[in-house]
Amino acid sequence: MTTITLVQGDITRQSADAIVNAANSSLLGGSGVDGAIHRRGGPAILEDCRRLRASHYGKGLPTGRAVATTAGELDARWVIHTVGPRYSPEEDRSELLASCYRESLRTADELGARTLAFPAVSAGVYGWPMDDAARIAVETVRATATAVEEVRFVLFDERAYQAFARHVR
Repeated sequence: MTTITLVQGDITRQSADAIVNAANSSLLGGSGVDGAIHRRGGPAILEDCRRLRASHYGKGLPTGRAVATTAGELDARWVIHTVGPRYSPEEDRSELLASCYRESLRTADELGARTLAFPAVSAGVYGWPMDDAARIAVETVRATATAVEEVRFVLFDERAYQAFARHVR
């Protein structure tokens, strides 16, 4: 059974087999978690991402999918990049958000990762309401069969931490 833990802090400071990046589809870095992971992890991550763009993902990584690269200088073996959906009050995109967590866990299983650190995917610049993002993340991780032993949600601030804590209880 997978243990879910919560940490308030900087995901780039975590020690885990794999760290999940809330990436944009270009895989070439961005703002928020994506920019922080690329900056702290160093150029090796971007080099791997460019190779992926030149081969399998010429048009970018589709929303809801996940792919792994080296973790560069992070205290992890891999970074698993997943592209979360932008929040829309007019269209229910919750299945795409759930897919980010399922696909990241599937990728972690393929790699043999036992510890996985997740940010709150789509809850930053993509505008997903934090409480709903937390509910979808926790429910999806609990419902997904995986060999990952620990899923650690690394939340940037107290508000995010409390939203996830309400759903982990």
